Parts: sequence; structure tokens; C-alpha cells
Amino acid sequence: MATVTAGSQGEDTNAWRLAVVVAVTVLVLWIAHVYSHGLAESLDRRRRLDRAEFGAVARRELGIPAAAVAPIAALVLAALGVLGEQTAVWLALGVGVGTLAVQGARYAAVERLRRTGTLVAIALNLFLGLVVVGLKALLAH
Repeated sequence: MATVTAGSQGEDTNAWRLAVVVAVTVLVLWIAHVYSHGLAESLDRRRRLDRAEFGAVARRELGIPAAAVAPIAALVLAALGVLGEQTAVWLALGVGVGTLAVQGARYAAVERLRRTGTLVAIALNLFLGLVVVGLKALLAH
């Protein structure tokens, strides 16, 4: 969401460029997470992870690129002329906000929170996510 927000500032949004920037950013973030979590597990186990263990870390972090599939698809649809660029940007951001809400609800379900706790978890997840987006947009300018 932060990359979509920062990359779509101005009137000359290029949907192809933005889709590629988002995809590359997500790939870099995924690699960084896999590396850091793999390193942490290696240090915890006091040995190098074998291929299967490292693969398990990579699979565990697949939620990062998976969360970007729909927003990137919206941007690609704009690049293909199926959607307007601003419509695609708003759709990508809407999907991101929806994903934050769903993840807050999933957390609440795992923790077996009641209705109020669930609403608080969703609100906090949305708030923190949108703060990150806002900070990224501010730093981009």
C-alpha cells in the first residue's frame, strides 16, 4: 500500500511502472524477511539451516507476496487498458485496506477475542497500516 501510494502521486501515474515497482518492492521485502527469519532460526538452533528448514521459512513468509497479488493485478489491468489508472490505484489501496482488516479479524479469531476485542484488533491493524502508508507517502516527497 505504501509503495502504491508513493508511486501514484501526481497526475502522470504509469500503471506498468507502478506494477513493476510494487512487485519488485514486495519481492525485496519477502527476501529480506526470509533472510532475517532464516538467520534468526539458524542462530537459535546454533547451526546452519538445511534446505528443507530454509524452505519452510520461505513458505511461512509467502503471505507477503500473496498479499500483493490482487493490488498488482489491479495495476496490470490498468496498464492493459481494462481499468483507468486512478481506478486501479484506488482498487489496489482498497484491497490493501481490506487485507489489513481481514488480518486483524484473523488475529482476533486466533486469540479468541470477543466482539469488542475483535473490533479493536481490526481498528489497530488498520490504523498502524495506514500510518505506515502515510509515513511512506510523506517520505516520498
